[in-house]
Amino acid sequence: MGGDSIKWLCILMILHLVNWVCGVCELSLVHNDNVYNYSLTSPLDKYPHGVLSEDGFYKVAVNQTVLWFQLCDGMIFNHDPPVCVDCLDCGGPSHCGLGCSALVEKSIGGAVTYAGYPVCTSLGHVSSTNITIRDKNHPNNGVIVKMTHSGPKYSCSLSVSVICDLNGLQGPQSMEKLGTCNYATEIRHPSGCATIIPAEGGGWGWFGTFVTVILCLFGIYLLAGTAYRYFFLGIHGLHTVMVHLSLLEAVPCNVKQVSTLLCSSVRKTLMLCLLSGVEVWSVDSSHSSVYLPFLRGEWDSHSVSPT
Repeated sequence: MGGDSIKWLCILMILHLVNWVCGVCELSLVHNDNVYNYSLTSPLDKYPHGVLSEDGFYKVAVNQTVLWFQLCDGMIFNHDPPVCVDCLDCGGPSHCGLGCSALVEKSIGGAVTYAGYPVCTSLGHVSSTNITIRDKNHPNNGVIVKMTHSGPKYSCSLSVSVICDLNGLQGPQSMEKLGTCNYATEIRHPSGCATIIPAEGGGWGWFGTFVTVILCLFGIYLLAGTAYRYFFLGIHGLHTVMVHLSLLEAVPCNVKQVSTLLCSSVRKTLMLCLLSGVEVWSVDSSHSSVYLPFLRGEWDSHSVSPT
């Protein structure tokens, strides 16, 4: 019984970690009526694990500094593991690199220390991973994956730019030191390209909201009326469902009358505006004017003097 409980607990922890990691490595934003979706761990044709390195880690070395990292997951070393004296924040000396997602190895003062072994410093963990867009004006150019670690002496970080490149993977070629314990590098990968979906635009706006409210109120009216007539008045059959059937039958006529009334009001208003002194043209020297009372169907006034 105890073994089964431990087994199920481990399974739940693994599933929770997988879901959490997938959420960390996803990003969505809206730009110019398009939705840009990034999912760095989604499988691709040639990369079944997305942006994750198939070797279990990425590596770049510049001068006396070596950088190991893995994106969206912890590092795994089947070969070429880091050998460091101090690796307390990333697995310890015997499992160095297995307890974090980014690690830097460097010599102090240009020379190795402690019987020829360098010193390693953890730069980040999966739990402290954050993803941002590289260029807000061009959101399809890729993302920046930043990992951080707060040590006893320094707050360290590693920023990895994942640049969109449909041609394939290009690992890190260089690194940049941005501060005392802050580094940056970049890779090119198809996972750095966003999936672009047109955003849902347009719609009815306020008019759609108004129509929806009216329909909801009308539905409530029908339900309440039907229940009242059925339970309190004892009316059954079609007349139970169609509350105030005569009123509903008169709706088309009422709509027609309202439309006619509105058109008539607008027509009279325009006619009064024209008859209040809007001059169309002058014909003779006495500035006799011809108006346009066409809305009434006849000429109200005209004065044309022959020359």
